[in-house]
Amino acid sequence: MLDGKLYVTDKLHEDHREFEGKVLVQKINQLPQDRAHMAETMRLEMQLVHGKHKQLWIQPPFQVDFGKHIEIGENFYCNVDAILLDTNWIRIGDNVKIGPRVNLFTAGHPIDTPIRVSMLEYAKEIHIGDNTWIGGNVTVVPGVSIGKNCVIGAGAVVTKDIPDGVIAVGNPARILRKIGKKDHDIWQAQADDYYRDWAND
Repeated sequence: MLDGKLYVTDKLHEDHREFEGKVLVQKINQLPQDRAHMAETMRLEMQLVHGKHKQLWIQPPFQVDFGKHIEIGENFYCNVDAILLDTNWIRIGDNVKIGPRVNLFTAGHPIDTPIRVSMLEYAKEIHIGDNTWIGGNVTVVPGVSIGKNCVIGAGAVVTKDIPDGVIAVGNPARILRKIGKKDHDIWQAQADDYYRDWAND
């Protein structure tokens, strides 16, 4: 399965250990969403995912396939209703932000009908680079890599690799433009205004 080759789904689920991640996510989703339970939610999420992270927050509720093939870097935030279909590895870098109702699907099904209905399927890794923002309702399909410093616009369906430092939008997602100095200058000016106003309050 992790090699990206065909496998039979039912064979995997014969082992009860394959459900441990799902059970853990169920516990997370059932915790009250208040400050009193935030530390427990974060503790369980740290237990769920791999990686060297000190700041990690996946806003419940969310869903996983196995809950054992997710690797996340530092300073990660994911908004509500994510579906992380980690049949193969989902590898996410540092400082990544993910909007609500984002779908990361590593699992796929053969195009040929007789093979597909025979319960054979495949799974390919998804990679998301450092400092990237994935907008709400984005879907990323099996085998896709998204580069560093990208913005993926809301509702995009990412079917092909996205290079570093671009905005990509649409279905299927296409590169809209590169992110450059003009973007930095516009947003830096707004940030400067905010901090100046905050200091004067």
